[in-house]
Amino acid sequence: MGLTSNVFLGLVIGLALVFFAATIWLWPRLARRSVRAVLGRVGLLLVTQVTVFSSVGLLANNSFLFYGSWADLLGQKQDLGVVTDHAAGTLAAKNIVRVGMQLPDVPGASRPVKSGRIDKVVISGRRSGIESSAYVYLPPEYFQPAFARRKFPAVVVLTGYPGIPENLLKGLGYPRTAHERVKAGRAQPMILVMLRPTLAPPRDTECVDIKGGPQTETFLAEDLPNVVSDVYRVGKLAHNWGIMGNSTGGYCALKIGLHHPDRFAASVGLSAYYKAAEDPTTGDLFQGDQQARNRSDLMWTLDHLPKQPDSSFLVTTSRHGEGNYRSTQQFISKVKSPAQVSSIVLDSGGHNFNTWRREIPSALDWMSSRLSEN
Repeated sequence: MGLTSNVFLGLVIGLALVFFAATIWLWPRLARRSVRAVLGRVGLLLVTQVTVFSSVGLLANNSFLFYGSWADLLGQKQDLGVVTDHAAGTLAAKNIVRVGMQLPDVPGASRPVKSGRIDKVVISGRRSGIESSAYVYLPPEYFQPAFARRKFPAVVVLTGYPGIPENLLKGLGYPRTAHERVKAGRAQPMILVMLRPTLAPPRDTECVDIKGGPQTETFLAEDLPNVVSDVYRVGKLAHNWGIMGNSTGGYCALKIGLHHPDRFAASVGLSAYYKAAEDPTTGDLFQGDQQARNRSDLMWTLDHLPKQPDSSFLVTTSRHGEGNYRSTQQFISKVKSPAQVSSIVLDSGGHNFNTWRREIPSALDWMSSRLSEN
């Protein structure tokens, strides 16, 4: 049974209820002071607590999709292998392999021309040497004859750590929301390239090019837009591309947008932080290189750039419930012309999917207004 299986969840909840009832029923019989009775009480309490906490953890995981499988929970690498087909004109020859397709979860979904399409792909980075799976959402207009010669703006969408790309489809509903915003006339059709920034699982690389290690920044800032533009109808100029994400993905989006204005014209950080984390999940990112550490600090970068880029940034926070309120206000104060900064500040909201779902529609509208297809 899979980690997110409803059958497995029901089984664990059932066991928790059985052990809870057994504890109440058997407790009088185990009230003696014998070793056997003490061990019985300890055993009942232990299995009851384990099953109860497991039930709560599974419910939370099924709601927020922190982990999508047992392999993901256990940190086992499960990236798909890339088949290299040297025949001219194939997707594989362009460092991308389509491994699956599906229709988005939108009203009336039946055909791509009505609902769009989601391609599951594996992208192989030419410069970084990194391979990563991703989902590419193509809006319905992509398949309509009236748009056959048109290119579309594209947005890289990143999860947090240790999120999985499915979070962006199911938990946060990016394709559905993008579809609804276009239907409402609030946004233009955009291609979404959805993946997690954890490109060397289980290590959290904080979107840094690590000396002698994963070149995550190079993959996201250079390889990914180049590969996608080679295969899909997306331009290669900065105003054709945006990048956004939540939590760690939000930090990465702002960082890459700030350091690569020639690649991305707009960046969104939902509940972002502004300096690379350094903890047991990241390992030694900078290996004593203070210049690299400073570069990963967005506040330091804004203070020390000779001239800030002609780019747009959107940051989000909450007055109550978010830990990044003060740092977000500080980031806003440091952005100077020609750079532009916007914000979404909620009265209350935590560091969770519910908060981000409240911000994503407006964030997509904002992103749409900053990008163009030509």
